[in-house]
Amino acid sequence: MATRFQTLPGFRDFYPDDCAARNHVFEIWRKVARRYGFVEYEGPILEPTDLYRRKSGAEIVNQLFCFTDKGERDVSMRPELTPTLARMAAARQRDFRKPLRWFSIGQFFRYEKHQKGRGREFYQFNCDILGEESVLADAELMALAIDLMRELGFTANDFRIRVSDRNAWVGFAIGKGLDEAGVTTFLQVIDKMERTPEEKVIEQLGALGITLEEVRAFIASGAEASPSIGRILADLAARGLTEYVEVDLGIVRGLAYYTGPVFEIFDIGKGMRAVAGGGRYDQLIGLIGGVEMAACGFAMGDMVITDLIRETEGPAAKLSAAIAESGRVDAYVVIADPEKEGEAAGVAQQLRGAGFRVLAPLSPAKIAKQFQAAEQSGATYAVVVGTEFPDLTLRHLADRSERVVALAELVSTMS
Repeated sequence: MATRFQTLPGFRDFYPDDCAARNHVFEIWRKVARRYGFVEYEGPILEPTDLYRRKSGAEIVNQLFCFTDKGERDVSMRPELTPTLARMAAARQRDFRKPLRWFSIGQFFRYEKHQKGRGREFYQFNCDILGEESVLADAELMALAIDLMRELGFTANDFRIRVSDRNAWVGFAIGKGLDEAGVTTFLQVIDKMERTPEEKVIEQLGALGITLEEVRAFIASGAEASPSIGRILADLAARGLTEYVEVDLGIVRGLAYYTGPVFEIFDIGKGMRAVAGGGRYDQLIGLIGGVEMAACGFAMGDMVITDLIRETEGPAAKLSAAIAESGRVDAYVVIADPEKEGEAAGVAQQLRGAGFRVLAPLSPAKIAKQFQAAEQSGATYAVVVGTEFPDLTLRHLADRSERVVALAELVSTMS
């Protein structure tokens, strides 16, 4: 018996409808990023493992697809793009006018438990502003993230962008007498607080000399805890985006390299983990590339956002329309006279050269079967090539109306 192979755990096949759904998301990512003046870049899928160790520490190796290549180099499939961005920006930062406004759409790999919205391979949209210290850059990214969601079909009833500031928490922790290691531990506790049983949170905070009541009081202080948040909110209000934003100091994001404002996007029901997130990371480019450069950015993965699209009425309808459009053709060439097979091929090629999407039969079939295939293809027109060639019959399939068209006039008639 022949062996039947299956995809590896956490990896995906993209059949045509799945690929169309993915491309729909990609097209919106690109369209909105370009609307904000961002330019696209890309880096290699394979990088030295030390690049990720430099950013995240030795423990990151447990989450990587890493191996020794044929040149005896320790390499890894990229789990994220920020280290590559930092390396690239530092290497040629003098060649570009600041601030850099770069985005990328690429494939990433993480060796972790497969679950809803998270796989071992995934695609991710990354959008960053480099070389700008003003928090208005952070506000610009948040506005872009909101517009991405709106372009996908979501409304203010579907999602919120939750804004916080790690610096505010660092100040709080230092005020409680914590040293650098204690601050790191404290931020990790806050980051996981929503997903941790309350008694466990009380225990963790108690070990640091802090009470849960103090933490909750600080969270309740909202924008008052951070001048940066106040300025971001004012900017987003001027853009008319207030209804999409809320201050939530409970958001700190788990990655240690964040140095200021951070944000995440959640669906209103919070039925999923964050569908996007990011923040300011002013020290990372210096750490990796040795060039000090302010930076902020965010990322959105394809898996969780596509799940949310499919589960939300408006975006799901927009996605279904995009999938249907991806498989549609403009015309189907019907060969009514078998002797005109070559002429029919020429008609199809002429239409394709004019930019139309065209199908034609590849083997003999009865006319009724050809018209059935034309209907099933979603074509607008059937172009019938018969004994009167170069005159053609052009049938509009929706209303079955027909007209005779000379070959020389076919393209202009269909345009």
